Amino acid sequence: MKIVDLTQTISNTTPVYPDTEPLKLTICNTYEKNGFKETYLELSSHTGTHVDAPHHLYAEGIALDQMKVESFIGKGLVIDATDIKAGQEIPISYITRCKEKADEADFLLFHTGWANYWGVEEYFGEYPVISKEIVDYIVATKKKGIGFDTIGLDPISNAELTLHHKILSTNATVIIENLCNLEQLGHEIFTFVGLPLKFENSDGAPIRVIGMI
Repeated sequence: MKIVDLTQTISNTTPVYPDTEPLKLTICNTYEKNGFKETYLELSSHTGTHVDAPHHLYAEGIALDQMKVESFIGKGLVIDATDIKAGQEIPISYITRCKEKADEADFLLFHTGWANYWGVEEYFGEYPVISKEIVDYIVATKKKGIGFDTIGLDPISNAELTLHHKILSTNATVIIENLCNLEQLGHEIFTFVGLPLKFENSDGAPIRVIGMI
């Protein structure tokens, strides 16, 4: 079995979404003083590789801690969109050309190659985004989740979060952002596991995501 870590490492240099408070990792206990090391984490619920719950945008939407754990495990499929240029939409044809596998998958992960810009200014640029037709497909097929190697589902300039609203309004599908290493999973169905930090009334949370082939 091959196991691929799809999670960006959280550090003091981890990029955060515009207008989000920067994170802080502080050593609060040391070997020398306390006999052990302990780190104080101060970060938003949407830091690093993370998952958006319906509760992120809807007060009555389900929170992550209210979801069954099996909601975060299932069949995954990577959609290769690395030929889509910056600022362009990923068309529905990228689904229809592998529709049988896409229909089978619980999680669709869109590989744009944007993870290569992690940690540099270009990461906040005009990354590729999925089309409204793909969003309609996700809603119609009731996927457990969709994921991206970018900082957002919507374009960085879309403050209304139009696509987020459409997906999260279903109260069933979660959104996973800031993935990496998607190129290592190939083009076949794999086992997806993405378990978010569990805290009360969570609108989102850092998540450790792996793919098992």
